Amino acid sequence: QLVESGGGLVQAGGSLGLSCAASGRTFSRYAMGWFRQASGKGQEFVAIISWNGGSTAYADSVKGRFIISRDNAQNTVYLQMINLKPEDTAVYYCAARRDGAYSSSMASYDYWGRGTQVTVSS
Repeated sequence: QLVESGGGLVQAGGSLGLSCAASGRTFSRYAMGWFRQASGKGQEFVAIISWNGGSTAYADSVKGRFIISRDNAQNTVYLQMINLKPEDTAVYYCAARRDGAYSSSMASYDYWGRGTQVTVSS
């Protein structure tokens, strides 16, 4: 089970930190990702991190503003977001890929959280 937290309402230029807590199994060998879906739009890739945290990748739209990290001892993945823009408004989902492969393909992820809403006002 993956449970996201930390969403909320923030003004443009502000910051938020999201957390994704995993339970029920050990996710330390799983690749993890953050994805988002804005109202009326499809789901899109935001950031991914390899099982050991050694590799990360970001969508061009968030590069330089978002940082993904993980604490395998705590079974938790984080997404630190700064300089938020109204176009970052979306429901943010955490996902896990059990084979540990590093991929931005949403279809390849096996477990998903229910999401947390991030709203950025202009």
